[in-house]
Amino acid sequence: MKRRLSSAMKAIVVREFGGLEVMKVENDVAVPPIGNKQVLLKVEVSGVNPVDTYIRGGQYSRLPDLPYVPGVDGAGFVEKVGPSVTRFKPGDRVFCCNIGRWGTLAEFSSVDESFVFPLPPSLTFQQGAALGIPYFTALRALFQKAGAKHGERLLIHGASGAVGLAAVQIAKAHGLEVVGTAGTEAGLKLVKQAGADSVLNHRQRGYLDSLTAGDKFDVILEMLANVNLGVDLPLMKSHGRTVSEWEEMGTKVDEGIKAGWISPVIDKVYTLSQAREAHNDIIHSTGAKGNLVVQVRE
Repeated sequence: MKRRLSSAMKAIVVREFGGLEVMKVENDVAVPPIGNKQVLLKVEVSGVNPVDTYIRGGQYSRLPDLPYVPGVDGAGFVEKVGPSVTRFKPGDRVFCCNIGRWGTLAEFSSVDESFVFPLPPSLTFQQGAALGIPYFTALRALFQKAGAKHGERLLIHGASGAVGLAAVQIAKAHGLEVVGTAGTEAGLKLVKQAGADSVLNHRQRGYLDSLTAGDKFDVILEMLANVNLGVDLPLMKSHGRTVSEWEEMGTKVDEGIKAGWISPVIDKVYTLSQAREAHNDIIHSTGAKGNLVVQVRE
């Protein structure tokens, strides 16, 4: 007998833009409807990114209608598909980069098919929730914006964070020489483990002095939170020229997972009731060590 989908779900709901206090767990939220080309995702894990906090605070150039459910990144199972969805079927393991009102800090999320991607069994749902913004941002920054090429030299400031580690893994897989910086011993170790050719502590005075005058960089990526490269990704429209960019990034991530050079690092896992803490930590914690995620279903 076919299981009947519940009409209500547990979710974090934001009814006004503001501080952490506007994020509230509600237990009787209507499961979002899906359109013709949308997927209903049964969310297992939600990713946490700085852009989530900018949107919640109303400090972003494109804001969802209120009330809304936060959470851009997520991973889980396909629960239901719209009539014109061709790439997925119920039961598929997927991850998403959800650009919409019904985000992933909920038991269910409605996502345009263009922003849904297959999640191979080699990665956990926690790792899947850490793929979207970090890896797509790194790909976009390295190749679609900077035009990085095999054999070039790359400096990644703040390489121990989610986007930084993604950039290290991607760059090394594409033949770049990578120098990464971090601010803690744990962070430096992670950057080295991700494949960086050398690591520097950016909290040490004159940390770049160890580089000789001839060691110039072809590309420099800056990962500071206040100029985070991920903030422009959700602004990409889901039609026209950018559709091919999303497809290109999704294909590249799929290739990386299968080849083994994409491996998201999970720093800390929160429960849904701890989502406020996750939003605080993604901005204010010191010494980034990978991705923060929220386990939606416990």
